[in-house]
Amino acid sequence: MTEAFEHGGGVRSLRVPIPDNPLGHTLVYVVDTDRGPVLIDTGWDDPESWDTLAEGLTACGTSAAEIHGVVVTHHHPDHHGLSGRVREASGAWIAMHAADTAVVRRTREAPPERWLAYMAAKLAAAGAPEEHLAPLRTARSRALPGLSPALPDRDIAPGELLDLPGRRLRAIWTPGHTPGHVCLHLEEDHPARLPGHGRLFSGDHLLPEISPHIGLYEDPDDTTVTDPLGDYLDSLERVGRLTPAEVLPAHQHAFSHAADRVRELLAHHESRLTGLLALLREPLTPWQLAERMEWNRPWHRIPHGSRTIAVSEAEAHLRRLVKLGRAEAVPGSEPARYVAV
Repeated sequence: MTEAFEHGGGVRSLRVPIPDNPLGHTLVYVVDTDRGPVLIDTGWDDPESWDTLAEGLTACGTSAAEIHGVVVTHHHPDHHGLSGRVREASGAWIAMHAADTAVVRRTREAPPERWLAYMAAKLAAAGAPEEHLAPLRTARSRALPGLSPALPDRDIAPGELLDLPGRRLRAIWTPGHTPGHVCLHLEEDHPARLPGHGRLFSGDHLLPEISPHIGLYEDPDDTTVTDPLGDYLDSLERVGRLTPAEVLPAHQHAFSHAADRVRELLAHHESRLTGLLALLREPLTPWQLAERMEWNRPWHRIPHGSRTIAVSEAEAHLRRLVKLGRAEAVPGSEPARYVAV
């Protein structure tokens, strides 16, 4: 039987598994309201995950059929995946920031083959070798998760109090991990009277022990040069100023001292940018830079999909350095190489 963890003040969490993922699970929060329970995130769309969610809701004294609404911190499938099934079971509304709803809409409408071709072209431009590109060119659509995510029916506006009767839950727009990521500030006294201002459901934006992936905002129809890492760093500072008494993240565990964790993450990314400048003493493609960056394991042991994510993160850091005037593209290089200035 799935256990529900009691956080006090009408808030519980459920550990919903993520198949074949080192993170292990998503923390789905069940928030009591005067109109019935509201979920913050739902977990991966997988039979075992659904069964775990359903059992956990039973342990909370409720069921999927009684859910009033679903607030999604961001569009990734380990957060949004089961939203559609919850809505089918209960008629619940689903709320998401418009920038991530746009991603969901593109995912639903674009043929998988177009996405695969786009990713292959992006990676080729980043200097990826042919052996990395070949699987993308031959992949079948069924290998891709989350091809039909539920389309949300409510937009989350930055700064608004969400429709949770009897609760004060305010949306804080925190782009970086995704363009429409939101944290949710429960503007109520902490049930254990911890010092600070309420509690923060932080999604993937602020985690106690790991730094979330910061890659590129992918949109085949948009040629705007975005700065996801810059967005993330700005969002971190904004969350730090909230000084919540406790942070309830979507992975790992709840923690306090949010401002300290924000400072650690800001320092981590500044250190990483400095390290990349040392690597860029010689011109490198984004792929070559990713090969030389420090990851949680040697490059040769990083699997195919994770290498794609790593290159996206390298490109996000490169964009930040270029925007700061600390690196530039080498004119005429193809694939593009970058060098420190």
